[in-house]
Amino acid sequence: MLMLFATVAMVHLIALMSPGPDFFFISQTAASRSRRDAMMGVLGITLGVAVWAAVALLGLHLLMQKMKWLHSIITVGGGIYLCWLGWQLLRAARRPSAPQGTVPAAAPPQRGRTFLRGLFTNLANPKAVIYFGSVFSLFVGDNIAAGARWGIFILIISETLIWFSVVALVFALPAMRRGYQRMARWIDGVAGVFFTGFGINLIISR
Repeated sequence: MLMLFATVAMVHLIALMSPGPDFFFISQTAASRSRRDAMMGVLGITLGVAVWAAVALLGLHLLMQKMKWLHSIITVGGGIYLCWLGWQLLRAARRPSAPQGTVPAAAPPQRGRTFLRGLFTNLANPKAVIYFGSVFSLFVGDNIAAGARWGIFILIISETLIWFSVVALVFALPAMRRGYQRMARWIDGVAGVFFTGFGINLIISR
């Protein structure tokens, strides 16, 4: 049983550390807004992971095998949402920079909105569908007891919360925020291209 938990923890950590929409969303939010806003995004992403983990424990891989059209709908919908996020970042990148020597005004808190964006960014990420519908499902077969399933569920949620909290804390450091302020347009532009390109790729490759 300990080997199962250690394996799941390692596989999930690797999945979390691979750069994707969740990582870019939290890092950009922490650097451009505030640590508290970023933490609301972390809570949203963690809730999204909880939803995927719960569905996987209930048999997501079987559902996807029998309802392939559902996978297509999730993929296209996720691609459209990621394109929308990319467009918002590209619009931000085109805004004029603050005059040299001025201090940028603090962005107003958007914690409720950031929470929902974190949630939808994770739910719209087809990588989560593939991961929880295939790789993760390998470890939660019918022979796994209910107690072990609950343990794996709690492990996945805790690991996600801890990892993205660390990302939020690091990118909210003053040095990271100052670096972002100097290169905000470039960072937003690159992130916008990333989100838009990822979304378009999902739509055309479904």
